[in-house]
Amino acid sequence: MSQEPTFPTETSSQARTRRTRQRHTDSSTASLHQLPWQQLKNDYKPIAVIYEEQLEQIHHTSMRILEEVGMDILDDDARALMKHCGANVTAGSNRVQFDRHMIMDYLATVPESFTLHARNPEHNLTIGKNFTSFGTVASAPNASSMDGGRRAGNQADYRNFLRLMQSLNILQFTGGYPVEPVDIHASVRHLDCLADCVTLTDKVFHAYSLGRQRNRDGIEIARIARGISHEQLDQEPSLFTIINTSSPLRLDQPMLQGIMEMSARNQVVMLTPFTLAGAMAPVTIAGALAQQNAEALAGIAFTQMVRRGAPAVYGGFTSNVDMKSGAPAFGTPEYVMAAQISGQLARHYKIPYRSSNVCASNTVDAQAAYESTMSLWGAIMGGANFLMHGAGWLEGGLCASFEKLIVDADLLQMMAVYLKGITVDEASLALEAVKDVGPGGHYFGTAHTMARYKDAFYAPLVSDWRNFETWQEAGKPTTYEHAHRLYKQILENYQPPALDDAIREELDDFVARRKREGGVATDF
Repeated sequence: MSQEPTFPTETSSQARTRRTRQRHTDSSTASLHQLPWQQLKNDYKPIAVIYEEQLEQIHHTSMRILEEVGMDILDDDARALMKHCGANVTAGSNRVQFDRHMIMDYLATVPESFTLHARNPEHNLTIGKNFTSFGTVASAPNASSMDGGRRAGNQADYRNFLRLMQSLNILQFTGGYPVEPVDIHASVRHLDCLADCVTLTDKVFHAYSLGRQRNRDGIEIARIARGISHEQLDQEPSLFTIINTSSPLRLDQPMLQGIMEMSARNQVVMLTPFTLAGAMAPVTIAGALAQQNAEALAGIAFTQMVRRGAPAVYGGFTSNVDMKSGAPAFGTPEYVMAAQISGQLARHYKIPYRSSNVCASNTVDAQAAYESTMSLWGAIMGGANFLMHGAGWLEGGLCASFEKLIVDADLLQMMAVYLKGITVDEASLALEAVKDVGPGGHYFGTAHTMARYKDAFYAPLVSDWRNFETWQEAGKPTTYEHAHRLYKQILENYQPPALDDAIREELDDFVARRKREGGVATDF
């Protein structure tokens, strides 16, 4: 069921647009040392935390949960479709139970990999197999920066996060609204935010599943952005949504409607239970993963009930809570193991896997760094194909930090270099250089070093490698301060990516019309 990346033939007009994009990219990042844009691959063998027989035990328990307990499905149309497809719907109730053979039959048609199309074809992403992609923090209600402090999400900060994402090659998609712009009325917020994704970036973006109309608007904006027909959009996934279960064992109406709207149009659904061990899931990691697996598989199977072959992704987000306070904990040993076992489960079903870079720290400090590093190792060595919240996450997701985004971008670049591995050949083994230097010499001036020193090692974005005296004379700048300076610099140099005038006009007309119609109904 896998689909390889497709690259359409480039017309002369598209070539001119591509050259313009390249000039903008070059001018906006000329003073920033960063890795080139690339579709990352992870050729390392993922870590298997548990044995195959233990994986089968989790699978079997998940199937028993779906058969013997079931899920509460809080939408009449969804329950009707599930019943039509063979699920056991309890009359007068929201409860739906699923036979394991039915679940496995529907899982068999989920694509093992697919192409997620951006408005700039050079930024298309392959999702699945050994490919991986990194995105921004998403859905934070607050933003923070060294100079502005912590504040409620707003449109200006939202747009600046998009500008940073566009400028940083290591960030390959917008995971959602990096920060929620609460100064835009909820009825039209999605229209302004998704329009900004199109005009300020040319990478893959996301639409929230908060009712049918928001999904429909998001799908139409994705179509307009790419300048393609409805028929082509239905063949080429161009938008993704995150579907969260309401753990334990419940799918609510907005999420179910999101699946129905997105899967019907062959767009991407990433089904992610939010299972915190000890709170919304059993206190044991094995039990929490069995519940996560049951919820994820039920939702993914439903995507196939809507449309066979629709792209779907298995999301793992199991962590634990602080049993003293009930607060979520992230970047813990339990989180790392859960992420890696989730990857084992996703591969067991041959479904692409999503994980996250998360931490519980309240500021950009050592805790934020080590918890994010742990989370990244869990995701990368768990074989994640899609990394949500890759850069900028603070406070357990309650805050998007500009400085943390830069620190995380540095971490992600380090991961990218790690994924590339090393070359072992006659030239890299450097035997002749060793002979030339001999015992007691040094390699600084050798021809071998001089030919390679500029690109020999990773050059970090924010690390300060000066000795103590030089660093002290410079004012003893911290990593936090380096990150603050760099994000400001990137914003100063930002240039928007090229956008065809006809597309911009059609987008503006659509947004204006939908606003005149009132957007979507809200409670305020």
